[in-house]
Amino acid sequence: MVSSTNTPQQCRALTTSTLAFIVCFAVWTIFSIIGIQIQQELQLSETEFGLLVGTPILSGSLVRLLLGIWSDIYGGRIIYLLVMITAAISTLLLTTAHTYIMYLLAALGVGVAGGSFAVGIAYVSRWFPAEKQGTALGIFGLGNIGAAITKFSAPFVMVAYGWHAVAQVWAGVLLLTAVIFWLVSEDDPSLKTRQAAHIKGVSFMAQLQPLKNIQVWRFSLYYFFVFGGFVALALWLPRYMIGAYGFDIKTAGMLAAIYSIFASLFRALGGWLADRFGARTIMYWTFIVAAVCTFVLSYPPTDYIVHGIEGDIRFSFAIQPGWFVFLMAVLGLFMSFGKAAVYKHIPVYYPNNVGSVGGAVGMIGGLGGFLLPLTFGMLNDLTNLWSSCFMLMFVLVMIALTWMHFAIIRSERSAVPGLAEISTDLPELSSPSDLLLTEWNPEDKTFWATSGKKIASRNLWISIPALLLAFAVWMVWSVVVINLPNIGFTYTTNQLFWLAALPGLSGATLRIFYSFMVPIFGGRRWTSISTGSLLLPAIWIGFAVQNPQTPYLLMVVLALLCGFGGGNFASSMANISFFYPQAQKGTALGLNAGLGNLGVSTVQFVVPLVIASGIFGSLGGEPQVWVKDGVTKSIWLQNAGFIWVPFILLTTLAAWFGMNDIASAKASFKDQAVIFKRKHNWLMCWLYTGTFGSFIGYSAGFPMLIKILFPEQNPTQFAFLGPLVGALSRPVGGWMADKLGGARVTLWNFIVMTATVFGVLHFMPHDGTAGSFAGFFMMFMLLFLTTGIGNGSTFRMIPVIFMTERLREAEGQAEAFINQARRNAAKESAAVLGFSSAIAAYGAFFIPKSYGTSISLTGTTDAAFWCFIGFYLSCIGITWWYYARKNALMPC
Repeated sequence: MVSSTNTPQQCRALTTSTLAFIVCFAVWTIFSIIGIQIQQELQLSETEFGLLVGTPILSGSLVRLLLGIWSDIYGGRIIYLLVMITAAISTLLLTTAHTYIMYLLAALGVGVAGGSFAVGIAYVSRWFPAEKQGTALGIFGLGNIGAAITKFSAPFVMVAYGWHAVAQVWAGVLLLTAVIFWLVSEDDPSLKTRQAAHIKGVSFMAQLQPLKNIQVWRFSLYYFFVFGGFVALALWLPRYMIGAYGFDIKTAGMLAAIYSIFASLFRALGGWLADRFGARTIMYWTFIVAAVCTFVLSYPPTDYIVHGIEGDIRFSFAIQPGWFVFLMAVLGLFMSFGKAAVYKHIPVYYPNNVGSVGGAVGMIGGLGGFLLPLTFGMLNDLTNLWSSCFMLMFVLVMIALTWMHFAIIRSERSAVPGLAEISTDLPELSSPSDLLLTEWNPEDKTFWATSGKKIASRNLWISIPALLLAFAVWMVWSVVVINLPNIGFTYTTNQLFWLAALPGLSGATLRIFYSFMVPIFGGRRWTSISTGSLLLPAIWIGFAVQNPQTPYLLMVVLALLCGFGGGNFASSMANISFFYPQAQKGTALGLNAGLGNLGVSTVQFVVPLVIASGIFGSLGGEPQVWVKDGVTKSIWLQNAGFIWVPFILLTTLAAWFGMNDIASAKASFKDQAVIFKRKHNWLMCWLYTGTFGSFIGYSAGFPMLIKILFPEQNPTQFAFLGPLVGALSRPVGGWMADKLGGARVTLWNFIVMTATVFGVLHFMPHDGTAGSFAGFFMMFMLLFLTTGIGNGSTFRMIPVIFMTERLREAEGQAEAFINQARRNAAKESAAVLGFSSAIAAYGAFFIPKSYGTSISLTGTTDAAFWCFIGFYLSCIGITWWYYARKNALMPC
């Protein structure tokens, strides 16, 4: 129970937490100063500098959610101590680094200091009642002034003693702060109460439940601008003022500190204003003033010539340094108000989940601090305008203002009686959405015929293009990598194979998590979020490929981000499985996956076409010069990413407004985790790796394989046909399994796949012979055909296996038990569909990588194909023994 009056314990908790956050924030932004000298020592490009400065911001952002949850479970005091010790050690390790990669690794550890915000929010909020939390959290947010301390003092230390001294002093102060904090502070009242009553904290997964609310992600967008923008500008301004105005590092650091002071010092005032006038009003003030400031700041220095009657009239427009500093101070002031107002909402709406919700909002805000400086550097390289960073900030604030305004209008039109009495903050809709299906029983023939089929079909036909785009973004590197060497990128063959393979690795890993998201968040919400996330890699690839000096490490990051597309398959298939009756699941899942898989062939067909012309005009950037064997032409490789952006936006909107969530499909991670105890889950993972793992792996590696084995051929003319055949044959496999049985189709399919790989080996070049491209190509087309049929048949097996198994357990029980068994089977089947697709997706990594490894070890790709044959033989044995033979354990 927190006291409504200030007590010595409350004041001590707030004071020590704020001082610790000041020091943590000073350490977190240390690269904004020392990074300039490191850039000079290592001769880094603007993009590499942006990545170095942004790396601690990235790690500090991503760790916030985890640290916030741990603070709710274990208490903020102990987590705060561990954060400070970790960050201090990492800062000291900076002085031992000698290469760019070593600096980046140390910077990841330095970033943990940024995670202290989520810990402090959870810790401080426990000490104060709701009516004072805005002010208390605003005072705690004063810790942002640590950025100003670094800007003001670090340049003098660096000029006098070098940047190593800055790192050593900042690390020492942080260690000292950790000791003082631990000795002076005490555990928060909530933790003491739990410990006295021997009550365990809320589980990790339960802490994640509030994140399914769209409200949390809207708050995150606000914080992306007010905090992410603050961090980004705090890091970027010294470099900006040196480049745009010619200041030296000491002057630039002091002037940039003025912005940081205004953006930090007045956060406490923002918290008081939010308590006094309501967070909604403060957010309006923040966004409107920020829009005006960023619009003016975005205008580049311009010379005008007006042809007058008596001659030309010439004048110029440019923001002078004094006015620039003034506008930045105003912008910082209102951003500090906005930061406090955003966090005023969280303890009001989520009093028991401040750590997890505050951590999620802080994570997205912190990601802004990582993504924006990197994007600022790219925009500088592309536009040659220093003010381009403020153009981007203007776009962001207008999006946030528009979304907030329409959310308020909608909520006021659907006002719930009495809601205004609960809080003066922005009211949220509490009435059930029309898109939530509270009654859903597709096995009821009457229900299915009257309304179920129509709803299921609508969800299916929105899911298909969303999945197609996901596969397109996932596999875009398979086409991009073969063009990189011809436009000036100097990557090795092994590095190119890594770029082609990494989306498969990250996509497969993400599928493990995505497979459980639909029952937690709802199919409509998760489809919208996951589809919208594809914008990030699509846009960034468009920027990155325009500069041959883009660091390979950044390309690796972008390749990993394309894994967002790979992850979508698991959630998409799990979602659609809930909509259809048992007898039609095979065809529905086959259509969803098969037409969705067309994204692979679509990207390999469309990209070679769109990069041949500047279809976006001046908006798409300048062309690159493509050179091979003396032939020169212009290509727009950036279109490989940009072409998907409008379609992703449209599909995201269609999913949000056109799809449905099913109330009965809700399940926690714990409910779904039962599949890990099911033997057939692991057997089907193995079999599906043989079919889908082969399909996606061959698709990712086919262009590069053609280029290496048959260099006289143009891979872009043929590569798309394989994935096209595999995608179109998948619904056929589902249909055949519905008619003939999934196990029978799968067994014969693996037999044909094994024979076909022998054919591929036969037609490949060997021992100086040229081989036969026609035979090789036809064998691969047959291989793609069988992977598609196998994909459909194995996915038809899964619902049958788990329905049969659960009904056997309920045999002889009452009707209620049988109905519950059916619901459990549906949930388990959906989870297995997602999880097996996650495991199988690793084929997108291992198959291309196995080509490269086989070439490195033996000089040919033969060894890789012999391994594939051995794997297919094991699939034949498993299918026959468990599912296809007479008296099999689970005939299907």
